[in-house]
Amino acid sequence: MTISVKKLKPTAKLPYRATKDSAGADLFACLDAPVTVQPMERKLIPTGIAVSIPSNMGGFVFPRSGNAVKKGMSLANAVGVIDSDYRGEIGVPVINLSDNPFTVEDGDRIAQLVIIPVELCCFEQEDELDITERNNGGFGSTGTK
Repeated sequence: MTISVKKLKPTAKLPYRATKDSAGADLFACLDAPVTVQPMERKLIPTGIAVSIPSNMGGFVFPRSGNAVKKGMSLANAVGVIDSDYRGEIGVPVINLSDNPFTVEDGDRIAQLVIIPVELCCFEQEDELDITERNNGGFGSTGTK
């Protein structure tokens, strides 16, 4: 599958899969100046790109493991969702979960984009739902080990 990408700034980098079997393609910061993120602070980091995701697919933006372990950097919204009809710039809302500031510089890998099939469904109200073994058992109801 090929995803069309539009550079919104000349310095923007296209998403890049580091290995042939990488599920995610790295997204890169596209900045005019470095951005420092203080502990527990959130900042929206632009990528300088827009994408055309096919219908019945979604773009899902995940944190990068290395950034999480080395910098305490994660995504403020856990996982970002890019709908197939969105054509604006991809922005990555980062959060600093560490005790130290970190700086994002132009060209830094800040997240990863995974394209996943999406079942487009309708929602219908019902008076009763089917009964399952778990049924309405909630948080922790299946045990811890």
